[in-house]
Amino acid sequence: MSFQDLNLNTPLRNALEDLNFQTPTPIQEQAFSSIMSGRDVVGIAQTGTGKTFAYLLPLLRMLKYSEQKNPRILILVPTRELVVQVVEEIAKVAKYINVRVSGVYGGVNINTQHQDLMQGQDILVATPRRLYDLVLRRAVQLKSIQKFVIDEVDVMLDLGFKFQVNNILELLPPNRQSIMFSATMTETVEEMIDANFKAPEKISVAVSGTPLENIEQRAYKIENFNTKANLMIELFQDEEEYRKVLIFTSDKRFADKLYEKLDDIFTRDISVVHTGKSQNSRLNSVAEFAEGRTRIMIATDVMARGLDIENVSHVINLDTPHYPENYMHRIGRTGRAEKKGVAIIFKTEKDEENFDKIEVLMGMEIPEHEIPENVVISEELIDEEKPRAIEINNPHSDSVEAGPAFHEKKEKNKKVNLGGSYRREIAKKYKKPKTRGDKNANRRRKK
Repeated sequence: MSFQDLNLNTPLRNALEDLNFQTPTPIQEQAFSSIMSGRDVVGIAQTGTGKTFAYLLPLLRMLKYSEQKNPRILILVPTRELVVQVVEEIAKVAKYINVRVSGVYGGVNINTQHQDLMQGQDILVATPRRLYDLVLRRAVQLKSIQKFVIDEVDVMLDLGFKFQVNNILELLPPNRQSIMFSATMTETVEEMIDANFKAPEKISVAVSGTPLENIEQRAYKIENFNTKANLMIELFQDEEEYRKVLIFTSDKRFADKLYEKLDDIFTRDISVVHTGKSQNSRLNSVAEFAEGRTRIMIATDVMARGLDIENVSHVINLDTPHYPENYMHRIGRTGRAEKKGVAIIFKTEKDEENFDKIEVLMGMEIPEHEIPENVVISEELIDEEKPRAIEINNPHSDSVEAGPAFHEKKEKNKKVNLGGSYRREIAKKYKKPKTRGDKNANRRRKK
């Protein structure tokens, strides 16, 4: 099937021709007719399979021209970078359509976004928290939403947006069409579907765990951070082979430490992106990497979803993810659009169980490679790797028995609040008069 076989109008076809898109991906092909039917849709698709166009094409095909103020399509995504990217994708595919689009996210002036929304929009792309703040300010009303899309919902819930998402769902009109895309189906995601979707059609394409045939995978067993950095320094000397490298870490502290190590050697070729960086810094770093102005980008897991960066030659996992699905999301940044890619994962002895989970999920083994002889094996540990001294009297440790200084509480400190009327208890203790002004009541009781 080609895009010409889908029920697209001329403006959409012309935009796709300008982009040189000829053949829809499986998720785009399967989701089109389902979304066009107007029923609720739940799509389970591996990252990098074209999910954004899978819902944009049918939604834009159905969108009619209108001058109304409030948006008719709402798209929720988990990160600021994804808001920017989805808005850019809409601009590409709606090139020949008169449509008003706005993207809102945190980290920038909310008053500017407020004013922008007051001008009127057709499509609103937003992160949950900033959208909820704008709704409270009455900058936008959701009563006109006809199509609601929630993309990368599992990441959204992992990032702690459940409260905002649930409140937004309550504000949406009940007769809307709801569309959800996720790479994994967790219990929390299923609960959200059951509570807010009406008999949705479920489409599953390239689910997490499916090995990506275009990606060569390698594993290195390395026990500490400094040796991992030394290996990367050795590998990155080959600029022709390692021409566009994305490094993932589970923690922004490790991201910063690795940046400090590599920046001394690859100063103009490297950048770092995580939630601790300013919004402008994050957007500039992603843009520089995407456009090839930098060769190496270090990022945390929050960046592993949705970002469509072309021609990534290598994805390197500084650590072994605790959840095997996160490994799939990370390596999905390479081997895209039928191009070849390489994924490298570093593991320690403590990571063996999590590493096994990844292989079980994929149904395949990741070949282990030897560290090159000229790489320095460091014995120096960073602070996060050093063993911590056990505090005997640590109140948060359940495994430590009481020491010699331990003693039972005194009897008077073992009181338990049994509840009851405060006034009644006080009356028993102090023999207060039953009625105000009856000064002889206590005396009679004593006799």
